Amino acid sequence: MAKITTYYKGDMLFESKLGNHSVIIDVPASMGGKDRGPTPPELFVASLGSCVGAFVAQYCGRAGIDASEMTVDVTFDKLENPTRLTNLKVRVELPHGQCANRQAAIQRVAEHCPVHETILTLEGIEIDILGKDQLEAVAA
Repeated sequence: MAKITTYYKGDMLFESKLGNHSVIIDVPASMGGKDRGPTPPELFVASLGSCVGAFVAQYCGRAGIDASEMTVDVTFDKLENPTRLTNLKVRVELPHGQCANRQAAIQRVAEHCPVHETILTLEGIEIDILGKDQLEAVAA
């Protein structure tokens, strides 16, 4: 199973290690953030946009459609009680791509990116909290 580890750096700042890369993540100002990096919801939305973009760009490359200067905009609303993102909408613009006869195929490809598929099919997330006592017991 793949793993990404996130470290608390203090002062509501986090660093996630993703293979050979790291990402600094801050929290919203309402939680004490200081705009030192994207917030977790922003990374989530960016992951969706970049995943859709990657799948569309790959398809366009194979189909001979010009994907240069492609943009992917993801809009969303934030709701409270419970706090969550909703009404996510993805808009892919291919300013140099002649794709009218391939639009449905591009749509299908975009909808099959792993982040989109995960959002649509996620049944739940297991969260385990291990304190000092539990960690010492596991290590023994």
